[in-house]
Amino acid sequence: METLISVIGGANVDLSATLSDAFIAADSNPGHVEIGYGGVARNIAHNLSLLGANSQLLTVFGGDLFGGLLHDYCKQQGIDIHLSEKHSSLRSGIYLCINNHGGEMIAAVADTEAVREITPEWLAKRIGEINQSEYIVADTNISEDAIRYLMENTTAPLLIDGVSSTKAHRVINALRKCKLPYLHTLKLNLKEALAVTETTTYAEAAQQLLNMGVAHVYITLGSEGVYCRNAAEEWLFPALPGDIVNTTGAGDAFLAGVVFALVKGLQFPQTAQYGLMAARATLMSPKAVNPDIANILL
Repeated sequence: METLISVIGGANVDLSATLSDAFIAADSNPGHVEIGYGGVARNIAHNLSLLGANSQLLTVFGGDLFGGLLHDYCKQQGIDIHLSEKHSSLRSGIYLCINNHGGEMIAAVADTEAVREITPEWLAKRIGEINQSEYIVADTNISEDAIRYLMENTTAPLLIDGVSSTKAHRVINALRKCKLPYLHTLKLNLKEALAVTETTTYAEAAQQLLNMGVAHVYITLGSEGVYCRNAAEEWLFPALPGDIVNTTGAGDAFLAGVVFALVKGLQFPQTAQYGLMAARATLMSPKAVNPDIANILL
């Protein structure tokens, strides 16, 4: 049977603006605006689908035009959405980001109202099918209670993407409330890792996360690569060379690469190298998901 991966969390329409020159605050800046499809969970599911994995996305689509477009686009990309839901009274998720002329993000705003519908009760109706998965991935757009429910009720390895400094705290709070705190994998960027652990270095942050019950920690460091650690070993891998076009979605691709490596039977820390390859593929594309990722990664 083909390996099934369940991905739970947000699906958004992405509005990505890249400046033509240096940013000028409180003024109209010339640049280029791209409209695409994103959301951390949706991006991960899409990357996995492009790589040939059997991914199913569990999300909530709004009842507006954007929701219809997102729903149809996911189906067109071969993402199984039969466990997702359309909610007619909610607006769809929107992610708005502004990048400097070098492709680095200056600021972003995420409106994730729809995904709040993913509650423990919502998940409980689907847990039987979720637990048929070989791996389960979630983002922290879902609530702390929903994350804790997954930690306590899933039978396959659970991997979580921290999403942002604010939302990453939901993982830590959920771990602290679990009777048997355990999480297979947590992926954070450096800012998120330092914020949730209140430490000053990635090594200290990783150790604290291991102490909390995380088995495998990946802390992405942007242009410096990735630091990964488990109870037995730690590694620092440099970023792979490549022309940066857009940073949106690179972290999502990294975790998709880790999951894909696990599906292929690779072990820690080689999984991090696959993650870096997937991130580089996304950095080289103007889209949050590089449609040619399979040609780069395989």
